[in-house]
Amino acid sequence: MIGGSPYIQKRIYKMSNLSQTQKQQLLNKLLEIVSEHKRELFFEIIDKRTRHITVVVEDVFQSQNASAVLRTADCFGIQDVHIIEDRNEYTLNPEVALGSSKWLSLHKYNQSENNTKAAFDKLRADGYQIVATTPHQDDVNLDQLNIDHKIALVFGTEMQGLSNYAIENADVHMKIPMYGFTESFNISVSAALCMHHLSEKIRKSDLSWQLSENDKTDILLDWAKSVVKSADIIEKEMFA
Repeated sequence: MIGGSPYIQKRIYKMSNLSQTQKQQLLNKLLEIVSEHKRELFFEIIDKRTRHITVVVEDVFQSQNASAVLRTADCFGIQDVHIIEDRNEYTLNPEVALGSSKWLSLHKYNQSENNTKAAFDKLRADGYQIVATTPHQDDVNLDQLNIDHKIALVFGTEMQGLSNYAIENADVHMKIPMYGFTESFNISVSAALCMHHLSEKIRKSDLSWQLSENDKTDILLDWAKSVVKSADIIEKEMFA
């Protein structure tokens, strides 16, 4: 899949021409339309969201696993999922995802000759250390991973694991301790274990793992748009 920008961001409200003040004004207007229960839920959940940890999936093709990863990320308050599509398109199973993609920021990479490189370059530019999850390297166990810096957890395909490029260009190789005959976890289980452990660890730390105020505004606005059908019309009326 070649051509165009190597970085495509989805689920973030498209308002590049709006100032932060205008975004806040639009958010306030949309929140007047959202039900009181939903509005209270938005504010409760946004304070628990984090971008200190992000999840990267490389060429995952089974819709059940792809959907389970998104559902787990939402459950543990991890806002961003980066999706690399070199050979396989990332498809969802609605019965498994349960609408979780509506509340996440999904970033797709499918326009470059090496989409994994495009993803890694973007993540490093945003200050993330690239952590390849693989049972075949012996750098560090899950419970030993340093959380002082932002973490991008990279998971590979169901059958083959991570690509050679991902393994060779990661900053850290991490494995989950196992004590049985089977050599690896299912990808959705592996992702769930890592997200649970690390999200709990950062929340108990002194790190500033919460979202910035600008990020909160952007995400709340995206959430509000997802439930207010007339959001596009309202924006045009306010800022045309």
